[in-house]
This record gives sequence, structure tokens and C-alpha cells, in this order.
Amino acid sequence: MSVGKSHRYSVVSSSEEDVHRHGNMPALGNGFGNGKIQTRRKARSRFVNKTGQCNVSFTHMEEQSQRYLADIFTTCVDIRWRWMFVLFSLAFILSWLAFGFIFWVIALMHGDMDRTSGDDFTPCVMQVNSFVAAFLFSVETQTTIGYGFRCVTEECPMAVFMVVVQSIFGCIIDSFMIGAIMAKMARPKKRAETLLFSHNAVIAMRDGKLCLMWRVGNLRKSHIVEAHVRAQLIKPRMTEEGEYIPLDQIDINVGYDQGLDRIFLVSPLTIIHEINEESPLFGISKQDLDNTDFEIVVILEGMVEATAMTAQVRSSYLSSEILWGHRFEPVVFEEKNHYKVDFTHFHKTYEVPSTPCCSAKDIEESKSLRSSANFCYENELAFITREEEEQEDRLGERGAEMETLSTNLNIDQRPYHRESEI
Repeated sequence: MSVGKSHRYSVVSSSEEDVHRHGNMPALGNGFGNGKIQTRRKARSRFVNKTGQCNVSFTHMEEQSQRYLADIFTTCVDIRWRWMFVLFSLAFILSWLAFGFIFWVIALMHGDMDRTSGDDFTPCVMQVNSFVAAFLFSVETQTTIGYGFRCVTEECPMAVFMVVVQSIFGCIIDSFMIGAIMAKMARPKKRAETLLFSHNAVIAMRDGKLCLMWRVGNLRKSHIVEAHVRAQLIKPRMTEEGEYIPLDQIDINVGYDQGLDRIFLVSPLTIIHEINEESPLFGISKQDLDNTDFEIVVILEGMVEATAMTAQVRSSYLSSEILWGHRFEPVVFEEKNHYKVDFTHFHKTYEVPSTPCCSAKDIEESKSLRSSANFCYENELAFITREEEEQEDRLGERGAEMETLSTNLNIDQRPYHRESEI
């Protein structure tokens, strides 16, 4: 049967399944059968932190600076606010200094520094006799302050041209920096601060099936439009060819085929993953959960109602953070004319002693064996009943033949008696 086959992405290897089937704990040390029993493996590094940050660092990237500068707008949005303010200030200060230096050079070449203002001399820029004065004129031009003391004249067409260039360049800098700051402020990343995942995931029976469950909640009254969830199991895996994959990502079905992954997140909801034959957790039991090392990454995506921007919030559960035989405490309570959500119970669970400690695979195998045993017993009863009916039919046929034979004998004896009497 398909129940007995080992799943391709099973968390428990086939050798461990064989050992558990015989009732012994496998040696989890170096894997060479040294007889040591390790009750808990060394905790693995998280791939995704509880805050949603990916625990990944990039090294030895070719042309990293050039690639980041090629996408300067995204770089400005992604950097921290302190570096954003530094970049914002430098962009204006450097542009003021650059154009101030140009105006100072123009005035120096025109001879404005050596002459004083008179009726027979017209400088390129009025009241610009030093570099500081040229810098102040650059600031007034780009910020359109216009105090009235310094202004460009018709004497130098180059100075007029540079005023036009600086005005255009200043508008470009303003647009770029304001756009980057607005995009950084409007990012839906902070919206994730008001979307919660439960601290632990649980495994318990739900509608007669073993299920993995975790809870999500929204702290704001504004909705997450088109909210949907997905999950992935991350663990190292060795392929059939001997290739080692340190972070093998396996999809965990949370009802995508039936549309159950799309949720209406008004009150806290419990996301359910049914542990069936297609689940990577199909062969894991409570004992395996204590000895197996894996991580389940859960993701919630949707559009922020206020900005219509897509937001994503992430979290993860290590095997040590999955509670076997627990359920979440209720958080939604019905009042007179509304429903009340109590977030003090959001992360709390309670134990369910009736939860089986075996894996979903063992549960399915026991059900199949029970059904096959019932099937054999019913067939045996039917076979015995059929034999009894056939035996009764044979006895009935023999009885009818005996009655017919006795009747014929009686008929044949009557003429004989009559002839003897005569």
C-alpha cells in the first residue's frame, strides 16, 4: 500500500523509520552505530528569525558596489535612516559647494575679485568677491531664497547658463531625495509590526486527523486585503546521487487546492496543515520531533488597505518550538452585540492528553490493518455461511430423492400383494 512507502521529503529517514518500527531509538551521534543515545541534537542556526529577518550574509560578491549604485533608488530606500539623512545632507551640501566653486571660478576669470564695483564695471555676479560669497549665491540660487544682494548679470553668459543648470539640477535632487524618503516612510515593512505569529506551533488531532497548527493575528482594525499564507519546511537533505543540500525548501500545503490558504484576517485565526501522505511530516512522531532538526518558515502576504502596497510578514518554528499534543486557547469571545478578542491568550496553549504519540503514518497503517482485518473476518463469515447453505441444499436434495424412491417402492409392491391374495 502507499501508506507503507517512504515519502521523498520525509523528515525521518528510512533507517530511522525501521529502527522506530522495531521499538528502539536510533543512535544519533556520528551515524556509525557507536551505541550512544543522543536525546537532543545541537540546535541549528535559524534561517529566518522570529522578527522575520533572514539570517543570511553575502560574501565575495563581484562588483557589489557597482551593482548597488546602478540601482541607487532601491539602495537609498533599503539603507538605514541615519545613512539616509547623511546622504540627504551630502547631496545638497556637495551640490552647493560644486556650483559655488564654479561661480567663483567664473568671477575669478572675469576679474571680479580684483576690481571693485563702479559705474564703468559690471561683474558677472553682483556682490561676489570671495569663495564664501560664491557659495552663498549658490545656496540662494538652488533654494530660491533670493535675499536681493547677489544676482547674476548679463555680462557673463556662462554665469547665466550655470544658474539655469543649477536650478534644474536642484529640482532633480529635490525630487529624488523626497521620493526616496516618501518611499521609505510608506514602506509596508512597518505594517508587519502589527501582524503577529504565535510563539509556538502545535500538533494535535483536528477532525480525526493529525494536524500542524499555528496562529496569526492582526493588531489593527484596518484589513489586509487578499491575505494568504504559505509555509515551507527547511532542512538539510542528501539526494540519491550523494549531493548534499544544506537548505532544502519543501512546500507545506495549507489548503492551497481548496482555497483555505486565503484568509479573512479580522480576528486571530489558526492555520492548519493536515499531515497526510503528501506532507513532509507524515512519518514524524513525538519522539522524532524531539530528535529531528528542521525549521518551518511561515509567511503571511497581503495588501495594506491604506496604501495598497504588498506587505509580507515572516516567522519560523524550530522543531523544539513545536508542541506535540497541545491546542491554542480561545481568544474570541462573544459579547452581547459584538465579538471581543483577548490577546492575552494569543500565545497560550493547553495540553491534550488524548493526542496519539505516534506519527500520522502509523495511524494510517493501523487504520488500514484494522480495515483489512475486518474485511478478512467478513469474508470468512460469508464463506462459512455459504458452505452451510450449500450443505443444507445437498441434504435437502438427498431427502427429496429418498422420498421419491420410497414412493416408487410402495407403488411397485401393491400389485405383488394383490396377485398373492388372488
